[in-house]
Amino acid sequence: MGTSKDASGGYHHRLHAFDLTTGSEIGTPPEVVGSVPGTGDNTQNGNVVFDPAQYAERAALLLLNGNIYTGWTSHCDAGLYTGWIMAYNETSLQQTQLLNLTPNGHMGSIWMSGSGMAADSAGNIYVLDANGTFDTALDMNGFPSKGDYGNAMLKLSITNGKLAVADYFEMYNGPSESSQDLDLGSGGALLLPDQTDTHGIVHHLIVGAGKDKNIYLADRDNLGKFNPATNPMDNNIYQELQGANTGLVYSSPAYFNGVLYYSADTDMLKAYPITPDAKMSTTPSSVSPTKFQHPGPTPTISANGTQPQTAIVWAVDSAITSPAILHAYDPTNLAKELYNSTQAANARDSFGMGNKFIVPMIVNGKVYVGTPTGVAVFGLLPH
Repeated sequence: MGTSKDASGGYHHRLHAFDLTTGSEIGTPPEVVGSVPGTGDNTQNGNVVFDPAQYAERAALLLLNGNIYTGWTSHCDAGLYTGWIMAYNETSLQQTQLLNLTPNGHMGSIWMSGSGMAADSAGNIYVLDANGTFDTALDMNGFPSKGDYGNAMLKLSITNGKLAVADYFEMYNGPSESSQDLDLGSGGALLLPDQTDTHGIVHHLIVGAGKDKNIYLADRDNLGKFNPATNPMDNNIYQELQGANTGLVYSSPAYFNGVLYYSADTDMLKAYPITPDAKMSTTPSSVSPTKFQHPGPTPTISANGTQPQTAIVWAVDSAITSPAILHAYDPTNLAKELYNSTQAANARDSFGMGNKFIVPMIVNGKVYVGTPTGVAVFGLLPH
């Protein structure tokens, strides 16, 4: 997704496709436009209009069933903006779907600290929405009466040919958290593999966390919707771990061999086993010795299949005001650090200042870490 400013001061967003082998552009990049009926921010003649000057495409793109899905966040939390999700055909690059999550309100953008929207095998899409209007008045089916889903966990599907909200979860105090900038949408969502409990019941689960320091584990077949009377805990959701994080979440978790790995701003990396009743352990089984700086890491796991003796949990301590550090931990015990990039003499493995929302990628026996000026590559040294 490319952003530009023309000679007249107008802003433009365009979706680009490139040949991976040559780097040449494929087709003509379409300009991002959008308009839906509503009375929300930037309404013109009865329609909420996408103003490119107000938006950035921060969330990772999702390729699903031949379509590229994009989520739009505000530019610096300023001005009039709402929550847009748009889809484009991967071949023709023509817009195929358009959904606004706050068409009669304000804010409610999609950013998730750069994480991408998640999708299941049935073609449903899952997203965590940021601060914004939520209609506490519900229709007869329990959905917001005006279609405003600010600060919610959302399940989207194609209904009658159009992208729509199929289910949602809103915290009992979601509107209050929005007013305090404690949005769920600062973190990314993760779909867990099917979990079978001791009664043989199979659970389809999604986990997410944001700025309120809680972790939310939801049933993808029944997210829970909204119940303002469940104070002080959301009993309409599958499981909630209150205060599990000591900091705010600007990242996504990882999953390996029945364990969830979570970290937060100024917090340790923590391992939460999935229990026999198909829920998260309420306390971590191990924690890292490292307390990560803002914004906190999204961990990545490398392994030979499911063999724990070959697995490594990688995490980058990547604050923009200090040198970045790559850490490697034993996934069966995060207290055991296997390596970090400050250990070698003479700063051999140092790779410059950090940057926000950097996730290590492991491929072909090497670890790749983005930096403000390039890519650092880690691997075994030749003998």
